[in-house]
Amino acid sequence: MFYPIQLLADWLTYSVFGIVPKTLLASAVNFFIFDTFKIIILLLVIIFVVSFIRTYLPPEKVRLFLAKKNKLTGHIFASLLGIITPFCSCSAVPLFLGFVEVGVPLGVTFSFLVASPMINEVALVLLIGLFGWKIALIYIISGLLIAIISGLIIDRLKVEHLVADFVWKHSRLNNTALIIKMTFKERLNYSKDYALDIVKKVWFYIIIGVGIGAWIHGYVPADFLAQYAGADKWYAVPLATLIGIPLYSNAAGVIPLVSALAEKGVAIGTTLAFMMAVTALSLPEFIILKKVIKTKLIVIFASVVGLGIIFTGYLFNAILK
Repeated sequence: MFYPIQLLADWLTYSVFGIVPKTLLASAVNFFIFDTFKIIILLLVIIFVVSFIRTYLPPEKVRLFLAKKNKLTGHIFASLLGIITPFCSCSAVPLFLGFVEVGVPLGVTFSFLVASPMINEVALVLLIGLFGWKIALIYIISGLLIAIISGLIIDRLKVEHLVADFVWKHSRLNNTALIIKMTFKERLNYSKDYALDIVKKVWFYIIIGVGIGAWIHGYVPADFLAQYAGADKWYAVPLATLIGIPLYSNAAGVIPLVSALAEKGVAIGTTLAFMMAVTALSLPEFIILKKVIKTKLIVIFASVVGLGIIFTGYLFNAILK
């Protein structure tokens, strides 16, 4: 799906900029170019599609439909949808915007935001190959529970006021009578203008977030992580979680590092806690989200998910001794 973007990143890195391949600088620059283009394109496409659909589906109808459903069911569906949409944490942000603006409750939206980067079918297959189906199944179930419980907690906290005003502004402007009268061309123009407007608001945060992630991706060696997260101490799980947060990768990308940690004797719970932190709690994601939600909500989100990851890590270490 993103192969043309990778070709563009390779061409710019090695041909245009003349950076020597297989160096730390090349790795960082290539990562930065690829992910910047990927996230901006995803943002444009997803927001355009969601906005176009929304012109036929006023938010109030969505809210009324969801109000008839059991709250737990909404979180389960959102988490399962996250599993089958294997986005990295930063790429899930456009869908987060679309979900909120179409009337999906904030807690349910966060359940998706946690599950999408943390769990996917590629990670499942790789985990089965490395650790066996039992570990893979436990990882999937634990990730699903973290996503559901995190969303339920955020739902109960009533933190809608911590979402940026411009996110709600477009939802409030969607008057049913006005939408019904729009022509097909008007719907296309509305969706295009809205997608461009969102990108104008968040592009700077995307560049900063991906830039930090690219530097870490290129310059932080795997041995550093193994050295400080590898000791089987009582603090190994929270330390592995904290080390994982600044990193940025999808589940499939981090599994080779997870395998290396396991080979060095790191407890499986500590290893999986690190993997969950890398995929579900990335610093670049927080920087991009900063334009969409207030810092307090980012801290709440990170704390709830982080505590769930730490608990799971300790649980795995206790069960899988």
